[in-house]
Amino acid sequence: MALQVGIVGLPNVGKSTLFNTLTESINAQAANYPFCTIEPNQGTITVPDKRLDKLEELVSPQKVIPTTVELVDIAGLVKGASKGEGLGNQFLANIRSVDAIVHVLRCFEDDNVVHVDGSIDPIRDKEIIDTELQLKDLESVEKRLDKHRRAAKGNNKEEMRGVEIMEGLKAHLEEGKNLREFSMDADNFAKYVAEMSLLTAKPVLYACNVDEGSAAQGNAFVDSIRPIASAEGAELLVISAKIESDIVQMDKEDQQEFLEDLGLKESGMDRLIHGAYQLLKLETYFTAGEKEVRAWTIRRGTKAPQAAGIIHTDFEKGFIRAEVISFADYEKHGSEAAVKEAGRFRIEGKEYVVQDGDVMHFRFNV
Repeated sequence: MALQVGIVGLPNVGKSTLFNTLTESINAQAANYPFCTIEPNQGTITVPDKRLDKLEELVSPQKVIPTTVELVDIAGLVKGASKGEGLGNQFLANIRSVDAIVHVLRCFEDDNVVHVDGSIDPIRDKEIIDTELQLKDLESVEKRLDKHRRAAKGNNKEEMRGVEIMEGLKAHLEEGKNLREFSMDADNFAKYVAEMSLLTAKPVLYACNVDEGSAAQGNAFVDSIRPIASAEGAELLVISAKIESDIVQMDKEDQQEFLEDLGLKESGMDRLIHGAYQLLKLETYFTAGEKEVRAWTIRRGTKAPQAAGIIHTDFEKGFIRAEVISFADYEKHGSEAAVKEAGRFRIEGKEYVVQDGDVMHFRFNV
């Protein structure tokens, strides 16, 4: 599954610069004025995974295929976007399609980069975008509420439940809260809400774009956002777009030395991707053979037949069994043959829940 992440933020917060850096491209025009991004720019980045590198070393395949993340750089947003101001209508249409949102917040001061509101205040910036998304969601919820009310006149219990849920969502939004904070069981969400693609229900990662000196520990601007992100159950990432743009121009050895000098263990790109995976409860399993070593993305809790179906639908339809080696065992013993000899090779059936890092081979019959 290709994870699609939308990068959003007010104009001139470093959003397009970050996109350019992450995709090592110049597709998004980074300019010091609002609305330089008019069409959503898309780029694909590979998901860094040291386990994949280790499997390549052990198996020596003909090719290695990592899993990928699609990034969408979406046009800047201003007050009134929910009513079509600026590039609002386009922004809101583009954001509906993504799996998760990376909300870039400006947490640095620089007189050479003009802020659209004239001062640096990440809480205010966050609230501007939140308000516009909430207003758009409110519009969607009210339309659906009217639909359920009309259908519930015949005392249809399902439609009456729909009315109850929409009224709850409406009240929540009218309090200025995002729907990702709204408590609802999975069945009701899937039945009444999921298809609406509500903007504030999408999981969010706040990327606090800081100056180089604040990349390791953050700063006061970042600290003001931390409790807000925690209350929402959102991920928070401290990142310096300037540092990331320097890193992509270095070779791997220099990158690591540069990061260590800054007190960082991994690049912002790696941390952003891992944060997105955590946010969406995603995991990785591997297939490994002489022809190909490959990473596959699944949702946490996926059973073996459904994991097989990501490779090909026939694998799921005709699933017989899965042959499984944990990555730790593969790394420890060095080969599939050695794992078998050590008695660590497993046969699993249809109810097996795939674990992060499993190395798998599927048997099927169609």
